[in-house]
Amino acid sequence: MTNDNHTTSRRELLKAGAAGAILLGGQGLLPTRESAVGRLATPSAIRPRRGGQLRVAMTGGGSSDTLDAQALVSLPDQARILQLYNSLVEFDLDAKLKMSLAEEITPNAAATEWTVRLRPGIEFHNGKLLTADDLIFSFQRIMNPKSPKPGAAQLSLLDYKRLKKIDNRTVRFPFTSPFSPFVQLLADYYYFVVPVGYDPQRPVGTGPFKYKSFTPGQQSVFVRNDRYWESGLPYVDEVIISDFTDETSQINGLLSGQVDAIESLSATSVSALQSQGQKVLISKTGSYTPITMRVDVAPFNDVRVRQALRYVIDREQMLKLVFGGYGQIGNDLFSLYDPDYDHGIPQRTQELDRAKALLKSAGHSGLHVSLTSSPIAAGVTLCAQVFAEQARGAGITVDIQSVTPTDMFGLNYLKWPFAFDTWPAIYFLTNVGEGQVPGSPYNESHFSNPRFTQLYNQALRTVNPVTQREIIHEMQTIYWNEGGYIIPYFTPAIDAHSPKLQGVTPGRELSLSNFGFKTFWFA
Repeated sequence: MTNDNHTTSRRELLKAGAAGAILLGGQGLLPTRESAVGRLATPSAIRPRRGGQLRVAMTGGGSSDTLDAQALVSLPDQARILQLYNSLVEFDLDAKLKMSLAEEITPNAAATEWTVRLRPGIEFHNGKLLTADDLIFSFQRIMNPKSPKPGAAQLSLLDYKRLKKIDNRTVRFPFTSPFSPFVQLLADYYYFVVPVGYDPQRPVGTGPFKYKSFTPGQQSVFVRNDRYWESGLPYVDEVIISDFTDETSQINGLLSGQVDAIESLSATSVSALQSQGQKVLISKTGSYTPITMRVDVAPFNDVRVRQALRYVIDREQMLKLVFGGYGQIGNDLFSLYDPDYDHGIPQRTQELDRAKALLKSAGHSGLHVSLTSSPIAAGVTLCAQVFAEQARGAGITVDIQSVTPTDMFGLNYLKWPFAFDTWPAIYFLTNVGEGQVPGSPYNESHFSNPRFTQLYNQALRTVNPVTQREIIHEMQTIYWNEGGYIIPYFTPAIDAHSPKLQGVTPGRELSLSNFGFKTFWFA
């Protein structure tokens, strides 16, 4: 998920009738129907040591890389941005919500106003204290109609011109109608807080590391923020994130001692790395790399064709071939770790005869399509090959068109008829707002279902969690039947690091402990 404007990159909100109920309390926990007390990294039995230079090799970057806190483009951008900045709310290692810069977030009874109170005493890298003025500036920058950032579309109900400073640490967010998923949205990766007068060319944030240098498509260097607000963190003195061309070069870099950690690997590398004494970390994330079908372009504008293409996949076989069985089977629905994910929808399996019948009824027997693929994330290239082979069983010919990540997310992004994309494990309503309704910034499939959109708008305005869950389940049923995505699996994060590197823990969001480099240290 990226933005062509840049080179083109929860719930448990209200208790019904509980006016002014604090959603996020002073302890930094978000109450949910299930327990949302997030799992933190298990403390090491050995006291972490300070110092050292952490060198991380990543793939997927390019000339469009950025350090703009509110306009990330690539996965390496995400890693960089998480070192420099903080958001009000963030995902923990279990993909649950926890407080970050916010001390508490409180809605009124109708969720038409939300009051955000910042933690006290937090400093930006330049020594300036974080205040309500910075929070207002950050969101007005996102919403600036002359240069809206990717997060603007989802905040269309926010009356950003009327953001009100209550005191030096408190801001009231007024909405033109109820907006119940506000807290969920704040955990997405486009709502980082920056200081008044922020310049992305000289980036200043509140994160664990400070900017030293940056060359797009090549390397970024950050140094330890000695006044970071999370006690005791970070441990290392410097972080270097380098763009590598491919997995082979990453592995060679790790084995030669050129780098300390690598991410987004294939399953075929696991045993080789382990045999060389490297540590391999495998996480069951909710991230996914959908095959996207433009529902406004033939033949994908026929729902029978979209359904047929889903039924050609042997998902267990694909997961085994692409990731050695690591990861989790997908069911063409996103947001696996959202408490409102509907596990009751039947699991779609391979049904070649059904796929053939659907294509025949649609007048597309012997379908011939071109699938645009790119190494934008782990497994994508191999997934395309496996999909093409499995589709042959239904008489479908799939030509694979390989392009670079820069081209994939270049001028043709959001225009490819049949292609891949990559998404993190965000919650359902947030994901829908970003990519599944008219006006979404990343609607690669151009999905526009009137009933689905109506339900989405209804869900935003619904403060009763039980009713909201019912609405979301109806939306998921519609999408399972008619959507523009094929989601065969949820990608595992297969990472590797030097045995000297400690503090690296599995996470459900992103690679390398959700890029939590602040917790890494060297033994």
